[in-house]
Amino acid sequence: MLDVSRTEARALEAVDHDSVAALLIELLAIPSVTGSDAESDIQHVIGKQLHAWGLDVDLWPLDLGALSDSPGFPGVEAVRQEAWGLVGTDWGSTPEPVLILQGHVDVVPPGDMAKWSSDPFEPTLIENRIHARGACDMKAGVVANLAALRAIKRSGIVLRDSFAVHFVIGEEDGGLGAFGTLQRGHTGRACVITEPTSGTLITGAAGALTFTIEVPGVATHASTPYAGVSAIDAYVPIHRALHDLQTQRNRTVEPLMREYPIAYPIGVGRVQAGDWSSSVPDLLVAEGRMGLRIDEDPAAARLEFEQVIVAVSERDPFLRDHPPVVTWSGGQFDGGQLPAGHGFRDLVATAAADVTGGRRPRERGAPYGSDLRLYQGAGIPTLHYGPGDVRLAHGPNEAVDVDEVVRVTQALVLSVVRACGAVA
Repeated sequence: MLDVSRTEARALEAVDHDSVAALLIELLAIPSVTGSDAESDIQHVIGKQLHAWGLDVDLWPLDLGALSDSPGFPGVEAVRQEAWGLVGTDWGSTPEPVLILQGHVDVVPPGDMAKWSSDPFEPTLIENRIHARGACDMKAGVVANLAALRAIKRSGIVLRDSFAVHFVIGEEDGGLGAFGTLQRGHTGRACVITEPTSGTLITGAAGALTFTIEVPGVATHASTPYAGVSAIDAYVPIHRALHDLQTQRNRTVEPLMREYPIAYPIGVGRVQAGDWSSSVPDLLVAEGRMGLRIDEDPAAARLEFEQVIVAVSERDPFLRDHPPVVTWSGGQFDGGQLPAGHGFRDLVATAAADVTGGRRPRERGAPYGSDLRLYQGAGIPTLHYGPGDVRLAHGPNEAVDVDEVVRVTQALVLSVVRACGAVA
């Protein structure tokens, strides 16, 4: 390791590999699927640990009705009966935290169970890799935040300036938890979100808009299709037009996004049509996601999308008189970016390099929406740096390497100690 003071070395020595693995396994066993009761349960589990470490803990029920009526509400896709926010603060000399470590505790459903080698909520350790739903997205990042805090506490270091950890629900379906946390007044001077970044520094996140397209048809018996109009057939040219729109929108790509084959994807993830196999379907519902540029106005993107649907409909004899209906459902993610030249990137990049003894991590953007845009929108300089490979997220046999979680934990320890300073 390079340029590590005695105080920093003491904190780094308190990062324990086996304890990191054990904590990750414990949290992965909680099936905190977005919108489920376990999404709230895990907040209470983590909250107890923060209490034990002596932090000032704010664990509160989110007022779902009031938040949904608030300006800038990011939208949701899951139905919840309750939701909880969780912030732990280690108060020092500053009236607000100098640094925030943030992570979301919710995970997506496991999908087809037959494609998993083991139960997705019974974590499996194989050759230093832990397999489970949420292993990289992003309970490894949550554990890195907790393990960094624990190491600082175990080392006996007292931070000079204030420091906080934010644990949020609902990131996967729009950012409800982060929105509610910021609405409650929990702010800071800078924030690291420990989403999986594969050893890179992500300083900009593209946006993403969830859409629903309802395409009409005319039902009739399947033996007389000429007497009706199939909603599936009516949808096909719309699907092609969305592919063309994706191609058009990716002709010009921002510098942070140039490494991606498709920087701003438009994809349909779910299609439902008809209610009987022997009937011509009279309705097709397509749900999908439109990727935004980091600096793009969501309203302009929505208008561009809707104009494409209108143009397709005007060329079709049936859709011209029976136009599809577009609604913007579910999560609505703006893009967000750390300001150019901001010194916060140097703090985290240098800490990461000092842990590995190698080069500073390269900088890039993320082709997905995240809580970054909410923190950045609240005036908090924010970036992503965390363990795991996002390409494994949301898939079967999702996994993360424990050594990588440890390395990120060590980089976070250095970032916190250097940002906040130490008095003991």
